[in-house]
Amino acid sequence: MKTMPISKAFTLIEPGPVVLITTNDGEKNNIMTISWTMVMDFSPRFAITTGSWNYSYNALRNSKECIIAIPTVDLLDQIVGVGTCSGVDTDKFEKFGLTPLNGKHVGAPLIQECLANIECKVIDIVEKHNIIVLEGVEAYFDDEREEKRTIHAIGDGTFVVDGEKLDRREMMRSKLPEDV
Repeated sequence: MKTMPISKAFTLIEPGPVVLITTNDGEKNNIMTISWTMVMDFSPRFAITTGSWNYSYNALRNSKECIIAIPTVDLLDQIVGVGTCSGVDTDKFEKFGLTPLNGKHVGAPLIQECLANIECKVIDIVEKHNIIVLEGVEAYFDDEREEKRTIHAIGDGTFVVDGEKLDRREMMRSKLPEDV
């Protein structure tokens, strides 16, 4: 093995999938692309990382709610586009041809074109590490959608697409909680 720059070590374990976070600041909807997400235990709690450099951050802080929308590989160009422009001067739903849908519990919109959407409430903000902890309150999955492969960011402008699904549920059955 050879050494690599430690500043690039995150590309070895970058989590996924890439998600879109929608917010509403009371006046308008916005979308941001997030490539760092984390599931917390076997619960509907999630963590994302973002901060004041991101236009959606204030909406998250003030409204204390958002949607985690899970796009698929066919939306890659929209995902990158959303992540490379600002909601300050761009209506990202309009620019990228995405359809906002009303949820049941939060003011931020679901994204119709995504495979899944999770309505979330902000339950903690860890400012030191720019981590927002979310509690899922309602989840939606489009099982009629043909494309179901999600994408994962490597962190250097490249992505990996989910591939073959490997089933080891029986082998792990005794190790998983009953309701998983």
